[in-house]
Amino acid sequence: MPINLTDPIFNDEDAARKHFESIRWPDGPACPHCGVIDQATELKGKSTRPGLYKCRACEKPFSATIGTVYERSHIPLHKWLLATRLLCSSEKGMSAHQLWRMLGFGSYRTAWFMAHRIRESMTPANPSPIGGKNKVVESDESLFGGKAKNRAYAKKEPKKHAIMTLVERNGESRSFHIANVRAKTLREKIVTTVSRKSHLMTDELASYEKVGKEFANHGTVNHSAE
Repeated sequence: MPINLTDPIFNDEDAARKHFESIRWPDGPACPHCGVIDQATELKGKSTRPGLYKCRACEKPFSATIGTVYERSHIPLHKWLLATRLLCSSEKGMSAHQLWRMLGFGSYRTAWFMAHRIRESMTPANPSPIGGKNKVVESDESLFGGKAKNRAYAKKEPKKHAIMTLVERNGESRSFHIANVRAKTLREKIVTTVSRKSHLMTDELASYEKVGKEFANHGTVNHSAE
């Protein structure tokens, strides 16, 4: 669906706030502290920010953005709504640089921050396992980190960071920053991410031997022979 950039919710802060409140609170303001619905008074005053309510049950203040990706942000809500709409409706994705140009921010870092926060909010809290019966999931790990000779002022070798990626063939992939590549560390991520009915493919790292037995099948690849 085309984006109507002239829509007031993308240009006017008051319209954006009322629109967001109608989506967040279809039955009236809901207090995030005690859960009471439609028992709040909107606070008014020169020093009070618009959209601030006070619950008559627990007497605590709240707004519609509490508990959302927009909470405690100094960026106008109408900018957040437009950025969210652009990222969600872009078929091939949208870079932070493109978002920066379209929103007209003075700083690229603002657009970068918004893009990352919005994308992070889309991550499922409890994602379903990848793989399954008759499906192949590949696991591989790598160490990332520069070399001291490539850093102008480095006095010692930079610390290496271990990254493990699990890829379902023709499907999803999941990557994790892990403490090390020991069997216990790798197993914790694999068994909570991959269906046990999967065919697990790994390299010949000894850490994979035991965890491979917990899956329907386990195959190995000798990278040095390729």
